[in-house]
Amino acid sequence: MGRKPSNKPTSFDIAYLAGVSQPTVSRALRGSSSVSLATRQKIEAIASQLNYTVDKNASSLRTQRSNTLALLFFEDPTPDESNINPFFLAMLGSITRHCANRGLDLLISFQKLDDDWHKRYQDSHRADGLILLGYGDYTHYEPRLRQLMRSGTHFVRWGSVDEATIGATIGSDNFGAGRLAGEHLLARGRKTIAFLGQADSHYPEFQQRYAGLAKAIVTAGLEPDRDLVVDAVSSEEIGYNAARSLLSRGKPFDAIFAGSDLIAIGAMRALAEAGLSVPRDVAVVGFDDIPAASLTTPPLTTVMQDTRLAGEALVDSVLSQVEGRPPVPRILPARLIVRASSGG
Repeated sequence: MGRKPSNKPTSFDIAYLAGVSQPTVSRALRGSSSVSLATRQKIEAIASQLNYTVDKNASSLRTQRSNTLALLFFEDPTPDESNINPFFLAMLGSITRHCANRGLDLLISFQKLDDDWHKRYQDSHRADGLILLGYGDYTHYEPRLRQLMRSGTHFVRWGSVDEATIGATIGSDNFGAGRLAGEHLLARGRKTIAFLGQADSHYPEFQQRYAGLAKAIVTAGLEPDRDLVVDAVSSEEIGYNAARSLLSRGKPFDAIFAGSDLIAIGAMRALAEAGLSVPRDVAVVGFDDIPAASLTTPPLTTVMQDTRLAGEALVDSVLSQVEGRPPVPRILPARLIVRASSGG
């Protein structure tokens, strides 16, 4: 005889009406990717009709899971006192929405890189997994990632994706984006392109962006000039000082590709103080498409990273580990947003 829904709906009632098993209902309401989208939507619709809500405490006791992810922001130098890279703030909305869609709570924490943050989270069971945003000097960050791996902590980070990637990593196609920026500047007749950003193993995303730029220059039959590369990390003030250092070298250049928008914005201020016009004298391209990029004078041409897709991919990656599936590194496409600073 068929089961009739009780006065207080249960997951068994939903399973009966949906024609699936009760474990399938539980997985669907947790947002598990092991349940097809069509089935998950059907189950969610029935749950809504029955005014069914998941008892998170009971679910956690059964699964030994907290149904919580922890998002760790790491300090970055910024013009204000937030010390959070504005690109990561743009990603926050996508992460929180996708956690809500997957039935997860999100714990947000600000961390200093020199703290023992990895020890606090790996054994505390405060969260089922970690999402790591921002890391500064990668050579200082890497040993802590290895410790998380040894301890079996579920984590995913935003950063450069390559053969040496440690753990689950989601990142943009930095090489392809750098090449795209270089091709754009070359197509506008620029021949001597400077790069502002620390293009070495300490900052592998900048390293890949410069490698892409260099590839575009070589493909065009020109030679990259290392004297036009100035170390800089992602801050407006450091970008300003990097551009001043570049100008002091006395080597001609007609374009700047900056490793981030903050660097580019600082560089544009230094160029203006030196009496140089953007883009007439020097074309400028940034990276990230932070909100301030469209508000500069002139508006900044930049590489846009897909923050919506990035946030969803980060949540899905760490959740797949929690559910027992191995992490898969993922490279996301980026696209050029052409504005006036490059003569677009």
